[in-house]
Amino acid sequence: MSSRQSSESASEPLRPSDHVDSAAPAKPGLNEPKLGVVGWLRFAWRQLTSMRTALVLLLLLAVAAIPGSLVPQVTSDPNGVIQYQADNPEAFAVLDALGVFSTYSSVWFSAIYLLLFVSLIGCVIPRAKHHWSALRARPPRTPARLNRLEGHTTRQADGSIADALAAGEQVLRKQGYRVERYADSISAERGYWRETGNLIFHGALVGVLVAVGIGGGFGYTGQRIIAEGYSFSNSRAAYDSFSPGRFFTDAAIAPFSIALDSFDVIYEEQNIDAYGQPLDFTANVTVTERGQEPFQTTIKVNEPLTVDGTQVYLLGNGIAPVLTIRDPDGTVVFSQPTLFQPQDANLTSIGVVKIPDGLAEQVGLRGFLYPTATQLDTGAYTSVHPELRAPLLTLEVYTGDLGLDSGVATNAYVLNTDGLTQVAGRESDEPTIMLTPGETADLPNGLGTIELTALPRFAALDIHADPSQGWVLLFASLSVAGLLTSLFIPRRRVWIKAQATDDGLELEYAGLARGEDPRLPAAIASLADAHTGALASSR
Repeated sequence: MSSRQSSESASEPLRPSDHVDSAAPAKPGLNEPKLGVVGWLRFAWRQLTSMRTALVLLLLLAVAAIPGSLVPQVTSDPNGVIQYQADNPEAFAVLDALGVFSTYSSVWFSAIYLLLFVSLIGCVIPRAKHHWSALRARPPRTPARLNRLEGHTTRQADGSIADALAAGEQVLRKQGYRVERYADSISAERGYWRETGNLIFHGALVGVLVAVGIGGGFGYTGQRIIAEGYSFSNSRAAYDSFSPGRFFTDAAIAPFSIALDSFDVIYEEQNIDAYGQPLDFTANVTVTERGQEPFQTTIKVNEPLTVDGTQVYLLGNGIAPVLTIRDPDGTVVFSQPTLFQPQDANLTSIGVVKIPDGLAEQVGLRGFLYPTATQLDTGAYTSVHPELRAPLLTLEVYTGDLGLDSGVATNAYVLNTDGLTQVAGRESDEPTIMLTPGETADLPNGLGTIELTALPRFAALDIHADPSQGWVLLFASLSVAGLLTSLFIPRRRVWIKAQATDDGLELEYAGLARGEDPRLPAAIASLADAHTGALASSR
């Protein structure tokens, strides 16, 4: 650079390096500060603990719970899951990979659950600290220009400023305000319960999440089907299906037994449009707890039985025919109730009986039960009423390897006919076996006899143990109470200012609301009337 250029540069005023008249910027682009690892962590934490994020996560949690209501769950309806797989094999593969059939224990649901938990804690703690400081702080000083605030009004009165302020303090304290007196004015606040309720609401949500997590970890859910005249002892091995929590131990199972004495159903008989529809289900049971006398009680839909902290719910019912099968010598090889699954409102039911031992061959029976049987013009049978008025049981008989000796688990309610030979039924030379209660028929090929001994009803019970139910109820109640408090208690600041004039005292009143408060102007006017009335009565 020449001496002339240097002198020109020295004579020019200072300016930024990226000025339009500069030769070239020192560094193109924006110069932004670098956050670094700690900065990015702080940024992520602030985003996670913001109220907006908490609301979004709460909405996501509600949406994520929808699949648990739309499709059967392994924990509550394992047979429904098996049936869904049979009916929708392609959709099942996709949904199973996503963990939809175990929605509430899936990775994605747990992730939303934990993020919401952390977000709520991060929201509540700073706000609680701020609220605690606000509770101990003095009401703010009176603004210089009250006429700019909402609800501003003035009154004229007689007396001194001290008397006016003293009367104003009394009126405000009676209305629940915290009062701070200044030289010529009064500052007052109330509505701290609004923020308190908000904190209680969010804290209770955290409590609900914790209680649900503890209950799910230490509790269990199981299903058991009991036929009339039979009983169930509450042990892990006695359940048809059992889903324990992550931290469950067998010691948590309450020792008791339930015997199903009878199952009563009331059907609609008067209204022709609803004829045959069930009106009421009642399971009459006898409960025996360890070391106590047995007692009789009932279980109804939405009226569960509670035994030693364990809830027993009535989920379903049906008919469980008792089939007695004898070999050619008359020896009983099978005699027990068999669950038949209802297929329609009239309890047309399908069931399967498997006889692996005791006969010359392995025998499989597939039956159709019609509580009130009627034959159609096509020759097929149907049921016209769910009550046992004209019961009929039809049986198809198969022989061959039932697959029970392979070591692979099979569905007890499904008969796989692949590799079996039908020896009685539509696809054989022998007709389908038809039985009414008490009737006996011969099995094909001299295998033996079969008798329809009885038609007891069964009750499907869901047994649920959750040690945190009481806590969940408590926190849920607190959340509702906190929410109502935060919605209906207004947060207000009001001021009273007294100024001496030639005509006496000029009193100014104004207020400020935190959030929307359409009743604030009316409250200020009411305060002014009460204050001037108190001044007038004190003279």
